[in-house]
Amino acid sequence: MFFKGALCSLLAAMAMTATSQAWWNAEWPQRKKITIDTTGAGGGIADKIGTAPLLVRLYDANFTAGSAKPDLSDLRFVAEDDKTVLPHHVERYDADLNEALIWVKALDVKPGGQTVVWMYYGNQGPKAVKEEDSKGGYDGDTALAWHFGEASGVPTDVTGNGNNADAAGQVSKGSMIAGGLRLDGKTLVTAQGSATLNWAANGTMTWSAWVNPSVDAPGAVIFSRGDATNGLVIGIDKGVPFVQVSSGGAPQKASGGGIPVKSWHHLAVVAEGPKMTLFVDGESAASVAAGLPALTTPITVGGDGASPGLVGELDELQIDKVARPAGYLKLAAMSQSGEKSAKLVTYAAGDEKAEAAKGLQAWLNSGSTTATLIGALTMDGWIVIGILFVMFLISWWVMIAKVRYLNGIAKGNARFMKEWKHVASDLTVLDHGEEEAVTSMGGRVEGKEVRSLFKSSVYRIYHIGAEEVRERMVADGKGNKGGAKILSSQSIHAIRARLDGGLVREKQKLDKLIVLLTICISGGPFLGLLGTVVGVMYTFAGIAAAGDVNVNAIAPGIAGALVATVAGLAVAIPALFGYNYILSRVKDATSDMHVFIDEFVTRMAEFYSH
Repeated sequence: MFFKGALCSLLAAMAMTATSQAWWNAEWPQRKKITIDTTGAGGGIADKIGTAPLLVRLYDANFTAGSAKPDLSDLRFVAEDDKTVLPHHVERYDADLNEALIWVKALDVKPGGQTVVWMYYGNQGPKAVKEEDSKGGYDGDTALAWHFGEASGVPTDVTGNGNNADAAGQVSKGSMIAGGLRLDGKTLVTAQGSATLNWAANGTMTWSAWVNPSVDAPGAVIFSRGDATNGLVIGIDKGVPFVQVSSGGAPQKASGGGIPVKSWHHLAVVAEGPKMTLFVDGESAASVAAGLPALTTPITVGGDGASPGLVGELDELQIDKVARPAGYLKLAAMSQSGEKSAKLVTYAAGDEKAEAAKGLQAWLNSGSTTATLIGALTMDGWIVIGILFVMFLISWWVMIAKVRYLNGIAKGNARFMKEWKHVASDLTVLDHGEEEAVTSMGGRVEGKEVRSLFKSSVYRIYHIGAEEVRERMVADGKGNKGGAKILSSQSIHAIRARLDGGLVREKQKLDKLIVLLTICISGGPFLGLLGTVVGVMYTFAGIAAAGDVNVNAIAPGIAGALVATVAGLAVAIPALFGYNYILSRVKDATSDMHVFIDEFVTRMAEFYSH
């Protein structure tokens, strides 16, 4: 988080300050803009919609779960006026996958326009307690809503009207939206009639659900309700949806549209006065000139007890007391579909910060490629990039330090070799007992210049050899008659060994820290690849869990994951160039020392041997 914060601070400083927008509550430091786009460029919904439950899908590609509380208790949804808090409830949250399915009551969704919902989070304080309200998530005209996500398997009415099922059904864990109901054509799920489920003759009603038939069977019943004279049956006949109404006379039936096997589709029936209309995926498919029968009997899902029931899956069953407009049904069909929701419901790239990062957020919301990539980065990506950022700093520090060190050596060697040409012609200037003669190269170099020569690796080698000669000349002069100035072959070999030892130590100084460059060169791309693989893995896992398989949902997560690979290469490529350059300079400095040692030993043997 330190590196993410540092990067965001840098971007905030670079971004232009945006006009301040209203902020619902300062205690919630972050928010995300969710747009319901019903224009032609989005969902293309021109019919009236009104207030409707909206499914919000959160996963790594559009939300950084680490910024919110672990149980998402700090999530708040606010209307476009940035004042009205919208009721919401979480149907499913998987902390391991960072994937959440949340139902939000969207107020007055505009047809042919854009409606904004603000999602606030990031409040880690005690006031941010869970405030889920499934009952408030639906208007008073919704009589029943089953998500089929109960662990017990008994469908429970989330509207609070108490229209719960009588017994458990077969649970389908990987359904259209979280859990679903598995139908085998025989097992029936029933719920008793109630005041909210009572139907009046020629009254208003809307029935809707997601269906996925597994078998292309004739007359497969999905839903039924009836008594001895009246009845309503909804089903699929060999891939064609139908609605059948009985009101004291011969049944009247209408069928249209198509629902192929092994595919999810939204099916709805709207009753209003003497007419009943069948909708498939939000589009009108057929109608029958028959009104809703008066019924107070139990409702049945999965069959009617006589005809074969549907074999397949069912999800999100909703029964309303009013005739929902066509726009409402199309919104449900598109927003709840993972594939079609990408154009209808869009999530702003990145997250807005309260006041402190208005300029940054204006940039993040600008839609630029860089802003999209930064906004799509997940926590694992930030961790990898943080490590790579440290490696980047280390590699450049090593390269700059080594180049400066090698430049000093090169200049010192050039200066030393200029003076060495004079000393090399007569090494006897070093054979007296004064150490200063060794250091000053026989008095040719002054004190300040001597200090500059200490940067030269060759001078340090020279100093070792000259000191060895001086010490032996002093000892030999005291022990030999007449002060003969001769070195034995053993002494020359010993001095050569000391020079080679000095060469090894100088070589160690030259090679010091270069290993860090090799680590950055080899480790940077692999770390970047690790970040990319993990990011792509979580992206696909989140997409699979959410059922959103369109390119708009996948692309941001993958693009953000690839940023880690780019960061790895950004570390490795400069380090590789710098390493090769430094290595060539080290070889030159080493060669200079090898040549000098050979010349020094040769000169020493020439002047101090028999």
